[in-house]
Amino acid sequence: MDRKIRESISVFFPVYNDARTIGKLVRDVRGVLQRRFNKWEIILVNDASEDDSAQVVDALARSDGHIRVVHHETNRGYGGALSSGFAHSTGQLVFYTDGDGQYDPRELERLLDHLDHADIVNGFKVRRSDTFVRRIEGRFYHAVSRFLFQLSVRDVDCDFRLLRRHVVDDIMPLWCSGGTIGVEMLAKAREYGHHVATVPVNHYARPYGRSQFFRARRLARSVREMFELWCLLVAGKKKKTPRGAGSTPAP
Repeated sequence: MDRKIRESISVFFPVYNDARTIGKLVRDVRGVLQRRFNKWEIILVNDASEDDSAQVVDALARSDGHIRVVHHETNRGYGGALSSGFAHSTGQLVFYTDGDGQYDPRELERLLDHLDHADIVNGFKVRRSDTFVRRIEGRFYHAVSRFLFQLSVRDVDCDFRLLRRHVVDDIMPLWCSGGTIGVEMLAKAREYGHHVATVPVNHYARPYGRSQFFRARRLARSVREMFELWCLLVAGKKKKTPRGAGSTPAP
């Protein structure tokens, strides 16, 4: 029998045009939560989706009292959806991943196994299941992020993260509205000296639709946002990062 964890947990998914994937993700993660936790909740953040996501997430909430829904009347971007998820989370632990089906939320169990020695457990993609162009773009984004913010985390743009409540309290409020929010979270956590453990997770091809992040306009916005974030967190900072902050790969 799986060992129950005494802490409560909030799991949330940012949802944007994910009507065809979010139901399975909720069912899969619910099985993990029922086995491992006595107190848990699932939060679905519908970021003004243009498909049937609003109806789907509302139906999921009606079917299970553990599920809550947050609807955005206008699209706030990926960062805005994550900020809402964190703001509405009540658990001592907070986990989130994307609603598009590229990660398997059942692998949350891998992160839980490394929680005893970390404030944040961050996944890293074993193999990126994207097109060649997207893999190149991803590597460039990762290299620039690590260089600008001196991050030692193995995969800064792997949105498969488990955080303790005190980390969430320290990094909030979050400024970024786009995909750069992951860098902001890790950079702020580093400033507070929070320890990050990294764990391998699988990455799958998108079953439906296409990513919004790697479109030209979104990419240009992310580059601008990253520069502004660097000005905010690095160029304007007088305090040095505490020694010992960083990441430890899982054995």
